[in-house]
Amino acid sequence: MLNLSASHSTFHPASAGFVFSPFAVPSHPRSAAIPERAAIDTLLDDDASPVEWSEEDIVFLHWRLLQEVSHLADPDKPLEEKFDTLRWVFTEREKDGQPFSFVSCLRVVGCSPLSPIAYCGLVDAQEVRDRIQNSLKAWLSATLERYPAWVREAVVQNPEWVEARLLKNPQWINEQLKRLSVQDDLFA
Repeated sequence: MLNLSASHSTFHPASAGFVFSPFAVPSHPRSAAIPERAAIDTLLDDDASPVEWSEEDIVFLHWRLLQEVSHLADPDKPLEEKFDTLRWVFTEREKDGQPFSFVSCLRVVGCSPLSPIAYCGLVDAQEVRDRIQNSLKAWLSATLERYPAWVREAVVQNPEWVEARLLKNPQWINEQLKRLSVQDDLFA
């Protein structure tokens, strides 16, 4: 069982000068108990053998999921990945208690003594969501700069439509760009 914290005090990122930036790689090396990639592939190929997860592995997985949030600021990350991360961060509040929800990941990583980051206690998830939301326009604008005007307009005017297309086919924008470039060549 995860040792979460006897204290129920909440850490407020803004009061501590918290700046939302990419999560740093842990300064201490991972446990030798975590198998190498080849060993993991062997385990996954063998459907009959159960995979054993240590408590440290589970905490590290929560930390790894939180690292996806830092990719929102990377203009080179695909829109589909950003939409997926945003759905996870801003999911319905009823799902906050689920094992790998955004809120659960913040709680586990902030409170576990096995966390790859320094102990910070409970983190105010709504405050982190607010900070993400405040930065989102700039992050998405930087990402959209590399797309043609019609893609930028579609995302701004009807993001749900674009998201639905990308959910069906993550390569949808690339396919549209290729199709348009071929059409332009035909009429040139």
